[in-house]
Amino acid sequence: MKSDVVIAALQKSSQSSEKPSGKQSDSVGDIAWRLERLEGQMQKLSELVREHAEDMDRLVRIVAEDRDVIRRQLLRKHHEKVRVRKHLRDSDSKHEANS
Repeated sequence: MKSDVVIAALQKSSQSSEKPSGKQSDSVGDIAWRLERLEGQMQKLSELVREHAEDMDRLVRIVAEDRDVIRRQLLRKHHEKVRVRKHLRDSDSKHEANS
């Protein structure tokens, strides 16, 4: 994983530094603490990204449901208009046939 690459890079950089061994052990401990902290931040970021994706999925579902409701309402209105036109045509043709 990425942490393996980070650890390897940190080990290489700590080996290349020419500090006394006492200071080097402090810096290795500091690096380990920073790495743990970074991993915790990465985990939190992953959770936030997942939560954001779930929120977006919910929003998409809500919009799709609203769109479907609006589509059905418009379709119902259209069918009503078609029925009215058909009824008017039928009644007009009956009046013309009687005249």
